[in-house]
Amino acid sequence: MDFAEVAAQVVPYVTAAIGALGASVWSKTQDAVTDAAAESVAGGVVGWGRRLLGRVAEREEGRPALESAVADVAADTADQDAVATLRMQIRKALAADPALAADIQQMLTAAAPATAGPGSQVISGSYIGGDAFQIGSAGSVSIDRRPPSR
Repeated sequence: MDFAEVAAQVVPYVTAAIGALGASVWSKTQDAVTDAAAESVAGGVVGWGRRLLGRVAEREEGRPALESAVADVAADTADQDAVATLRMQIRKALAADPALAADIQQMLTAAAPATAGPGSQVISGSYIGGDAFQIGSAGSVSIDRRPPSR
């Protein structure tokens, strides 16, 4: 497993959470009861960032350095040096704990967006009840527009 690659995949989620929640990302990550705003983004990028950061932060070793890196990113989310330091701290945590790295990789797989065939439109994270339709292709099935009735 390439820990640097996994860390690079984690950072966009974590920086999105830090950008949205600022320094309160720690309390939002650790709260057992989340507020309504945090719950509304739980399935989105910010929610995944909170979960990923929370899982990495479970390691006591290296936690102070991780907290410092998060604080630096919270102070200026555009600071690429701070983001690189955060990525390095995440990489160190993954390299030190193979079980953590495997868990994070599984979480990243679950967080990956849905994909469809060329020309298909995808709506993810939604529930559609009753009649539903698809535009485009799904596997070997292609759904095209019907010619007008005459």
